[in-house]
Amino acid sequence: MGKSREKEKADRLRKEFSLRECRQVRRPDGLMMKTVKGYTFTDFVEAVTARYQDRICYRIFRQGDENDMTYNQLGWYSYAVASYLMDKGVKKGDRIAIFGESCPNWMVMYLGITMLGAIAVPILPDFSAREAKFIIQDSGSIGVCVNAKQQPKIADSLEGIMVFRMDDLVHIPESIEGYTFDKAPGFAMKSTKLRVKDVLAAKPAEDDVASLIYTSGTTGSSKGVELTHMNILRCADLATDVYIDIKPGWKALSILPMSHVYEFTIGQVLTLLAGIDITFLGKPPAVSVLLPALAEVRPHVMLSVPLLIEKVYRSAVVPVLKGNPKIGRMISMPLVGSFVYRTIGRKIMTTFGHRLRFFGIGGAPLDSEVELFLHKAHFPYAIGYGLTETSPLVAGCGSAHSRQHPGFIGEIVTDDSVILLNKNEEGVGEIAVKGPNVMRGYYNNPELNKESFTEDGYFRTGDLGFIDKHNRLAIRGRVKTMILGPGGENIYPEMIESLINSQSFVEESLVVPENGGLVALIKLDMNMMAEKLKISAQEAQQEAQKYIKAIRNQVNSELSAYSKISEVQLQEEPFDRTPTQKIKRFLYPKKKAKAEERKDDK
Repeated sequence: MGKSREKEKADRLRKEFSLRECRQVRRPDGLMMKTVKGYTFTDFVEAVTARYQDRICYRIFRQGDENDMTYNQLGWYSYAVASYLMDKGVKKGDRIAIFGESCPNWMVMYLGITMLGAIAVPILPDFSAREAKFIIQDSGSIGVCVNAKQQPKIADSLEGIMVFRMDDLVHIPESIEGYTFDKAPGFAMKSTKLRVKDVLAAKPAEDDVASLIYTSGTTGSSKGVELTHMNILRCADLATDVYIDIKPGWKALSILPMSHVYEFTIGQVLTLLAGIDITFLGKPPAVSVLLPALAEVRPHVMLSVPLLIEKVYRSAVVPVLKGNPKIGRMISMPLVGSFVYRTIGRKIMTTFGHRLRFFGIGGAPLDSEVELFLHKAHFPYAIGYGLTETSPLVAGCGSAHSRQHPGFIGEIVTDDSVILLNKNEEGVGEIAVKGPNVMRGYYNNPELNKESFTEDGYFRTGDLGFIDKHNRLAIRGRVKTMILGPGGENIYPEMIESLINSQSFVEESLVVPENGGLVALIKLDMNMMAEKLKISAQEAQQEAQKYIKAIRNQVNSELSAYSKISEVQLQEEPFDRTPTQKIKRFLYPKKKAKAEERKDDK
């Protein structure tokens, strides 16, 4: 494709945008900008393309150099998509859904939409057909960008709206009779003549909505979160050098969906602002795919939900620490124990490619036993806390060993004002946040907005926390999951679950109230149990009931009288989870749900 006059104008605009111009710019509102000249995605595109130009920003694992994308191409394609959408009449405030797995074109489509002041509606690829259709309809989307894998889920919901194929950014005509979706002809948006001047004239305001994200949480309710350009870009810009000083050209391996704000803001926007070379896995992160990718990419930066590192710990570390009496004795000796932990940590680092500098953990709570091991092993983990509604970061720690404080998330984000509502005698209260990263509100839901904000504008997170004298935040659980003991005591089921999960052979657990007591649903690794006890799988199944009762006795010995477990149940099937791998608590216990169904039938 030859250079047109419009592309020459775009190149000139990017060259005028130097790093020096946007470094440490003090704004009238008191905020200090680090990497952009303004908090809109138009400013974002101009910044990263000018700064990193021909550096690679995106790759797909083992799909060839021809699929690599440079920062210049990211900007060029984003302008092309924005120009095409403008030609089709898309305007400020219009909503277009994005439904597909993470890939370079996902980001190109997002930027093309938001540069016009239109609103992107990301849909998690794990969402069901029913959930995806609801989001498209409820958001009033006038178009949807979908890949061939996800298109069958919403095929009957596309009438009357524009359809863009994510795989190659082709606009598909209304009728594709005689073609399958992946082969249907259409117009390639990347080939559009650029309308740079017009796109710049349509530049959104910082307080305009950029993303409308529908959450699927542990409570079972789905709601649309309106995040502005300011919300997302301020959160990313502020964090570019707070938790680790990322160097341009560092490698990142992306394994989480971009449609989740944790991966989008921290794993994409932040890392692109820092000039990172991002490789998408291209497939679900199964061990058979992930291990070769780690060995070949050798990432400096990686983001994950806790489940991944917890599996690594339970499969590779626990058998060493708890299965070898000699090592068990060694780790109890301070000097020798430190050496053992560091040795195991180095072996894990080798698995991750041996140059990992930042392993971000978020989206769900990290098991306390696993965190303590990671700290002792000097593994470069960094925990972050936040919600979709906070874009997401509220508090976090750096990956340096001195910045990690097991039991605490880390320091509260500089911009944020965090207070604790209705604190108890232990200093634990509901976390409430005010700051430039807090959402505009829930889409089309004034009643929920009224409930979710205090009169003085603090967003109620629904999480219980504690803040120490160093301004470090610790999470104690959810307001809705906190259980009142017989004498009005506060019981945090997450704390009990942490004790259960530290027992041998336990994969995960869930503590719920039932019949005036506490029931623990416990899922065991039956294969490991059979292997370690040298018994058959059938015998392990028979021993499981005895074992979980022994777990109850052990855990109860460490709990106060009002928080003891009254009953244990073996959880045969994996727990149902949200896309960020949090257990959907509202589905349990099953006995209670079935009893309520019988009651409703009468």
